[in-house]
Amino acid sequence: MTAPGLVVVDKPGGITSHDVVARVRRLAGTRKVGHAGTLDPMATGVLVLGVDRATRLLGHLMVTEKQYDATIRLGVTTTTDDAEGEVVATAAAGDLAAVTEERVRAALTSYVGEIAQVPTAVSAIKVDGKRAYQRVRDGEEVDLPARRVTVHDLAVHAVEGDLVRVSVRCSSGTYIRAIARDVGRDLGVGGHLTALRRTAVGAFDLASARTLEELADDFGVVPIAAAARATFPAVELDEDEAADVRVGRRLARPVGALSAVFAPDGEFLALYEPAESGSRPVAVFV
Repeated sequence: MTAPGLVVVDKPGGITSHDVVARVRRLAGTRKVGHAGTLDPMATGVLVLGVDRATRLLGHLMVTEKQYDATIRLGVTTTTDDAEGEVVATAAAGDLAAVTEERVRAALTSYVGEIAQVPTAVSAIKVDGKRAYQRVRDGEEVDLPARRVTVHDLAVHAVEGDLVRVSVRCSSGTYIRAIARDVGRDLGVGGHLTALRRTAVGAFDLASARTLEELADDFGVVPIAAAARATFPAVELDEDEAADVRVGRRLARPVGALSAVFAPDGEFLALYEPAESGSRPVAVFV
């Protein structure tokens, strides 16, 4: 069986994140594989998976920031806020022609910073224990409340007719589809997402990602210690502190943020967070 660690996949379009997990389970020889946040079937790019004990890192990875390249099409509204949904409205040619590049850029500027975003109805958010997308498929009306998310950067690379190409760096939980929907609404013509590629999840980007075909030829993981060092501040412990961590005790040593703590020989032991008069364990991996 493969050693515990992370697998950074360059997900292809047309398959689900669960399909990728299934493929990696076969390659790794274990059922214990999970992912740090899904990508829609249409989307491509960075999908971070955990193998064996490293699956316990995934919940903490999910709160890191993410980066995307996306294409928005103005003038057409769909049921899913992306190209996979049914068209529900099309703007008049005259209205679309009145949307200048300057207006597009100004409208998108308002989405930088902390914003209240209503997630797309066909999201994986649970409503009374059932995924929102399943409720939509079952014919139910889904009304999701707005949530606070942060868009750190939004760069407009090109406005070519009704297509707008952007890059976004944002907090976890931000829906790029919702930005496409909302900016189209603000411009009075509607809009949806036609392409989405995730270029980074935290410290892991496309440069470190491998296709499923590459993994089938040469399967390997980012070792759990290296993954922890890449993702969290690292704290080097002495032997006495390491012994305390192995049994889940608090540390007198303070940490500034959620941190990965290491034994003197470099073994990754646990995640610790700030606490009164020191730090406390969040997850122990030994």
